[in-house]
Amino acid sequence: MKMKSLSIAVLSVVAASAAFAQPQPTRVVPTSATQLQLSFASVVKRSAPAVVNIYTKRKVRNPFADDPFFGRMFGGRERVQSALGSGVIVRSDGVIVTNNHVVAGADEIVVALADRREFEATVLLADERTDLAILRVNTGGKALPTIAFHDSDNAEVGDIVLAIGNPFGLGQTVTSGIISALARTQAGVSDYQFFIQTDAAINRGNSGGALVTVDGKLIGVNSAILSRSGGNIGIGFAIPANMVKVVLNTALGGAKQVARPWLGLDVQAVDGRIAESLGLDRPIGVLVRDVAPGSPAAFGGLQRQDVITKVDDFAINDEQGLNFRATTKGVGNTATLTYLRGGQVRTASVRLATEPANVRLSAAIDGNNPMQGAKVANLSPGLANEFDIERRDGVVVTDVEGRSLAARFGFEPGDVVIGVNGRKITNVSSLQDVLRKGGRSWSIAVDRGGSTLSLTVRN
Repeated sequence: MKMKSLSIAVLSVVAASAAFAQPQPTRVVPTSATQLQLSFASVVKRSAPAVVNIYTKRKVRNPFADDPFFGRMFGGRERVQSALGSGVIVRSDGVIVTNNHVVAGADEIVVALADRREFEATVLLADERTDLAILRVNTGGKALPTIAFHDSDNAEVGDIVLAIGNPFGLGQTVTSGIISALARTQAGVSDYQFFIQTDAAINRGNSGGALVTVDGKLIGVNSAILSRSGGNIGIGFAIPANMVKVVLNTALGGAKQVARPWLGLDVQAVDGRIAESLGLDRPIGVLVRDVAPGSPAAFGGLQRQDVITKVDDFAINDEQGLNFRATTKGVGNTATLTYLRGGQVRTASVRLATEPANVRLSAAIDGNNPMQGAKVANLSPGLANEFDIERRDGVVVTDVEGRSLAARFGFEPGDVVIGVNGRKITNVSSLQDVLRKGGRSWSIAVDRGGSTLSLTVRN
């Protein structure tokens, strides 16, 4: 893959569970040797039956299939790849949550329960951007054990947690640790970065498994580790339970795609230099660089140079945090944004909506040119946010057909076409116009991740 294409966007939401309103237990530290000898066995007995092992198989084409010698040597036209991971049963009728990367591209998914029963699973919804997938198994009418959700917004650094999963295919394994950090946004694990960090041992195969509290509730879905060797070094990341609930309820509602709220804001984290230029005593919040006309933020009165510090009662320090809080508020709901303008604290009520359809209109490129098979759209604030694009002009590639010329020449979703044959590209119409004219050679300039790449093709 030539370039990792990131997008940061927001999702649909469900109403907070009534259980979240219950008083939280008082946190205490051990005060005696007896307390230090306390066991987590009862928590494991309650939680572990709802954590499953997931085995997948997928057929991949032999890259040497057309070679008469190597094709036979490497086993024909197709071969089968196997993978393993973990999952969590969240509904007794057979609904399971796991990581998208555990089941992505799988032709066969087998779920093995702790009691050794096995089921074939189907995918209800797969969301690459949050790295979550919702599966269903046919239980034959028998109820399966489940784990209840914990309100991940009530998590605190230092809380004891248990990680349950299937590391290295060994079978169900339990490790313990604490929450090391909250709201980690630079893990580089998925497009939507906002993680619980833990030092509970997480290894390959734990992906999709449960991170549970000491009262046996699901506080996160284990997703990845930070490691140079591939083994556990005490830095693991879990997707917060409140985000999991969003994707789960979208799937249970029958949708095949998560609806993502849109603020219409282009923001950046406030660093020391920006804080000094704005007269702030310290870096805080995110600076509004632009507001899309007619967007929810525009109707809420937000302007350029405002500094957003909170969404509802949650502090905001980066773009990922802003989007996460908008996600857990959801389309159709109103979020209260606290911001600074000219040193004064203000608030704005912003009703979250999906991005207008006309902004998302895309065109498929056809004809005899290097971009044949690509889908493109005018670069809007929403698309810039989705694909993590810094620039605000050009035409963005939104999709590429697998066997098209565009795929062959290496175009990827998130690429921004900024010039063709010396002509500046400002919108889809100008791109289509220059491509229709054809020619004996093509020179295409593309912005990818802030770097300009050039493609030259001669017929």
